[in-house]
Amino acid sequence: MAQPARLDDHTPSLDPAAIERAYLREKARRRARVQRRNESRSSNARFWVVLAVLLALTVFLTLTAWHEIQTTFGV
Repeated sequence: MAQPARLDDHTPSLDPAAIERAYLREKARRRARVQRRNESRSSNARFWVVLAVLLALTVFLTLTAWHEIQTTFGV
């Protein structure tokens, strides 16, 4: 005996409001994906900038301390 036809989730809806909602949902997902990518790039850049600043500060403090040690002890 033949089975009744089933509607899949992938069959297009004939409701214009449903089509508009699906379009807006996909647009929001795309916008969120782009925003996540941009935030990820920004956080990577911030990390490397902070790391470079900390490294420069460490080098500066080390050289200053070495200079003070040489001046104090006459090395």
